[in-house]
Amino acid sequence: MPSRNAPSSPVSERKRLGNWLPADESAVAEFRLRLCRQARESAGGGPRSEAVRALHTLLRDDATLRMGLTRAIGEASDAGYALGYRDIDELMLVVDYLMSYAPPFSDSSLVVCPLNAVFDWPMCMPSGYAVFRRPVFNKQIRRVLTAWSAFLGGPHSRAHLNSGSPDGWFSAEADAKIGLSQFVTHRELPYWGFLSWNDFFTRRFREGARPVEAPDDPRIIVSPCEAKPYALRRDVRLADDFWIKSQPYSLRDMVGAHEEDLARRFVGGTVYQAFLNAYSYHRWHAPVGGTIVKAYNLAGTYYSCAEAQGPDPEGLNDSQGYTSAMAARAVIVVEADDPAVGQIACVFIGMGEVSSCRVEVVPGQRVSKGEELGCFQYGGSTICMLFEPGKVDEIVRDPTRIDDPPIVKVNAHLATAR
Repeated sequence: MPSRNAPSSPVSERKRLGNWLPADESAVAEFRLRLCRQARESAGGGPRSEAVRALHTLLRDDATLRMGLTRAIGEASDAGYALGYRDIDELMLVVDYLMSYAPPFSDSSLVVCPLNAVFDWPMCMPSGYAVFRRPVFNKQIRRVLTAWSAFLGGPHSRAHLNSGSPDGWFSAEADAKIGLSQFVTHRELPYWGFLSWNDFFTRRFREGARPVEAPDDPRIIVSPCEAKPYALRRDVRLADDFWIKSQPYSLRDMVGAHEEDLARRFVGGTVYQAFLNAYSYHRWHAPVGGTIVKAYNLAGTYYSCAEAQGPDPEGLNDSQGYTSAMAARAVIVVEADDPAVGQIACVFIGMGEVSSCRVEVVPGQRVSKGEELGCFQYGGSTICMLFEPGKVDEIVRDPTRIDDPPIVKVNAHLATAR
């Protein structure tokens, strides 16, 4: 059997994206083992969080879910992965422990998404795929994430909002990664004026830090997020087999079956996808000036990934096209002022620890290019932009033509309408 700490399969060599989890599987394994030990030491008679108790009850009472998750845990352990827990009961103690956990900074092995680390690797084992796709399971996971987000939105989540090394988010090491001078802070105040971890996570840039490219040229389309280009697909179809290895974009599934007329508008058009970094800015901005014609949230999965990718070192890394049709997400559609641009649909996709994609605009609202639309409150995240056919020729940082393209800054030039 391979080592429990360092699986010898090529899986361990696949790249983790966005710095949400350490690149080295042994560092993630060490984190899980330490977390599970701490959870056992602090455990009482069972989960204390009502949301975790409800999830535990579901897994206990639903025979299909219990069988699937039990087998997935066993499959991951047999494959040599160090989980730190042996069964569902122990897993629930760890999830419960995380309900009052605020991520510390780490210069070498940052774990921003601890639940993602805990669910690795059962979520991408043969028996785990179906479990993490089940609506009833995801409904309870959403309750768990909402409960954790409530903690992260309160003052007790600020334990690591300090300048102490090595854990503080205001330390010199963290500053080197984040560039804190770019953001609005009040260093004279406790916790630099941040009210909670979520308040820090959704921190705002200082005025002028991200100027809007060509504010008076309506045909210059800007990036709605600070994100690294991931994929570009043209001539997209209304419906496609998004679960296969190539993960083609399936418009109706992306925007929701109830919005088929909207999906048809983009048939034959272009989809650009990019993912956010753990250290990045997590607010969304309007790619063009215009009018909001749609703004809504779609329920979905949180940790489901595509079997076609095989075991993935972060579960969601290689399934980003798949998550565009499956994960919890928000859809905002802007009718550009210039008819040459047409409508642009922005799909903001929650991956992993995202309890809310916060939409802060409403249909009928007029927005200027670069104006704020909403934010990812917490967690790993990816975005898709949908362009109508014949509207956009080139993407400035085309991931199909540029090897390892750099992060495109929010409000920077992304594309030009014909």
